[in-house]
Amino acid sequence: MAKDRKPDAGRAGGGSSRSGSGARPVSTTKGAARGSSSSRGPAARNGGRGRTRPPTQVVTQSRPWGLIAAAVAVVLFAAAAITYAVVQVRASDAARVDALDEISGIQSFDYAAGQEHVATPVEYDQSPPVGGPHDGEWADCTGTVYEGDIRHENAVHSMEHGAVWITYDPDRVSGDDVGTLAALVDGVSGRLLSPYAGLDSAVSLQSWNHQLKVDSVDDPRIEQFADFLTFNGEVEGHYPEIGASCENPTFVADPLLVGDGSRGADATTTDAPTTPTMGADGSAETPTE
Repeated sequence: MAKDRKPDAGRAGGGSSRSGSGARPVSTTKGAARGSSSSRGPAARNGGRGRTRPPTQVVTQSRPWGLIAAAVAVVLFAAAAITYAVVQVRASDAARVDALDEISGIQSFDYAAGQEHVATPVEYDQSPPVGGPHDGEWADCTGTVYEGDIRHENAVHSMEHGAVWITYDPDRVSGDDVGTLAALVDGVSGRLLSPYAGLDSAVSLQSWNHQLKVDSVDDPRIEQFADFLTFNGEVEGHYPEIGASCENPTFVADPLLVGDGSRGADATTTDAPTTPTMGADGSAETPTE
């Protein structure tokens, strides 16, 4: 009869392990070691598999403040330039005149075309004169600035050709003030400037049949008069010889002054127009002297 076999203690432990019916003993020492693994370095924390990847550093890119400031400056400059241009255009429009009665203080007269050519001095009703008999030679009016009081009879002929004659009292206007007037005349065809002794105002402007006297070279009406009446053949009482030349090199080289005699037949000028004018029927017209 067989005896009951006693279970082998060692095999029983192993069998329990293999069968899964028993629990493996927990070592407190080992657990404690695990709990302190953080103190043993990266290799220990990583199960001995090597170094861990270092944490990624996030770099915040700085804004390009220099470029932003430059762009803002450009925008502000452009806005300022546009604003300035608009203001200037509006100011120019406000100063522009479209009719004689828009120029305060202007006087109008009635000298008809066909005034006589004379070689003798003329006693004019206005001072400076604005029309009437005049010398056969005109003073150059191609934007000419004269230093002396030019002979009035020659200046009247220039106005007959469409020029604006600006005069000033040399006792009241000098230096930079003369330069202000010269800047309005110099190089501008259809204008001439000269001093005028005994003038009853600081500045006087003349075109054929029109005159304006002002007390300051800074008066805005000076430019209004010059701009509106230089070669203006549309205005009422306009100059007679539309298209006639303003060039006279002889007068530039040797200007006649008050007190000088006429060059008479020795003058080399002619009243033939440089720009033909057209009549109502479309045919070319020759201006009357």
